[in-house]
Amino acid sequence: MPKKKSVSTVLPPEYLARNIYLIRGQKVMLDTDLAALYGVPTKQLNLAVRRNHHRFPEDFMFKLTSQEVRNLRFQIETSSWGGSRYVPHAFTEHGVAMLSSVLRSERAVQMNILIIRAFVQLRELVASNKDLAARLEKLENRQEQHGSLIAILAQEIDALKAPQSLPRKRRIGYI
Repeated sequence: MPKKKSVSTVLPPEYLARNIYLIRGQKVMLDTDLAALYGVPTKQLNLAVRRNHHRFPEDFMFKLTSQEVRNLRFQIETSSWGGSRYVPHAFTEHGVAMLSSVLRSERAVQMNILIIRAFVQLRELVASNKDLAARLEKLENRQEQHGSLIAILAQEIDALKAPQSLPRKRRIGYI
C-alpha cells in the first residue's frame, strides 16, 4: 500500500507566510485562504464559525471594514469588480488554532499545525530583524562618534600645518 503524502511535505512554510497579512496591527489570515488550505468551501468555514461564535472573540477573529477590503485588494492586486460579495473574516493566530476544534477533519488539524509554525516563523523573523536593526543603529552611532573625532583631529592637524605667524618684533629706536 503506497504511503500517503502528508500535507506538510506538500506546502512549504513560505507559501503559508505569503497568506498572512498585517491588518489592524495584527498578523491575520483571511477566511478564503484558510478555506482553500483546509479544502472546504469558504461558506462552510464561515458557517462553522457562526455556529460556534462563542469560540471566536474579537481578538481571535474580526470582519474587515470596506476600507480594509479596498486596501487589501490593492495590496494583493485583484480586480475591484471580481471576487466575493461578502466582507471577509480575518483570523488571528489564536483564531486559526481555534478553527481546528471547529473543523474536525484530519486535513484541518495538519494545516493548523503548519499555519501555527508559519506564524511562529514570522514572529522569529521579526524578532531577529529587530535585533539586527538595533545592532545596526548602535554601529551607526559609533561610526558618527568616530567620524566627529576624526573631524576634530583633522582640524587640529590642519592648524599645525598652517604657517604660524611669529609675533612682530619691536623696532629698536625712536618711533
